Amino acid sequence: MTSKSPVVLVTAGSAGLGAAVAKHFAASGFSVIINYFNNETRAKQTLAALDRVSEDSTKTDQRQYRKHTIIRADLEQRCEVERLAHEAYAVQGRLDVIFSNGGWTRFRDTQKLCDNAFDDDWDRAFTANVKSHMWLLHAAETYLAEHDGAFITTASLAGVHGMGSSLAYSAAKAAQIHMVKGLAAMVAPRIRVNSVSPGLLETEWAERFSAGQKADMLNKTKLRRFVTVDDVADHVVALARNRGITGVNVVMDAGMCL
Repeated sequence: MTSKSPVVLVTAGSAGLGAAVAKHFAASGFSVIINYFNNETRAKQTLAALDRVSEDSTKTDQRQYRKHTIIRADLEQRCEVERLAHEAYAVQGRLDVIFSNGGWTRFRDTQKLCDNAFDDDWDRAFTANVKSHMWLLHAAETYLAEHDGAFITTASLAGVHGMGSSLAYSAAKAAQIHMVKGLAAMVAPRIRVNSVSPGLLETEWAERFSAGQKADMLNKTKLRRFVTVDDVADHVVALARNRGITGVNVVMDAGMCL
């Protein structure tokens, strides 16, 4: 059966930015498919939260919206990514939006070349931060085109300015941002492709930074605040709905780079 509601697939969607984006889409009337890899318990908890969001937003019987779904897949394996796209479509009968949120990094000393020259880091960074997004769009292209869909990736401020967690990570994110422009041209006019590049988000990932490091970063922002996951989620939903934007990378850093 085909969902009457628009459908969004959110990869790496069980926590952090992915979970926030999933909740914003649920509140906007979307049926949401959450991809996860390691933590099934957390994915099920996020799924339950989506059901509550949908009930609150519709104020109607739960049967009026299609049930949200979780699908396990390893985004660093092409066959798994392809299965994810096909299974997501099969479950809901349509696919309107993909928020391709997966990525990977390993922290390195960005002052030392010798600590940034590991082949495994570079290979995995490009697989997770570049190729995985291309694989997913390629697998889902036909499905997204059916409804003039949108494909949105999570890039990073590290791909635009500065070093980030490692040289491999920042180079991969820069490649991802450049790739988005090429993909947007390739799948137009039926599919729009964009990316968002947040600065530091105070998720579990940010726990690696000390209080002093966070204070230094905060002082560099012109708005004297960090961008929140809800800030980014609002914009992801807006990009999904806006039919006049493609091939764009939106930097969300509270003015840090000004």
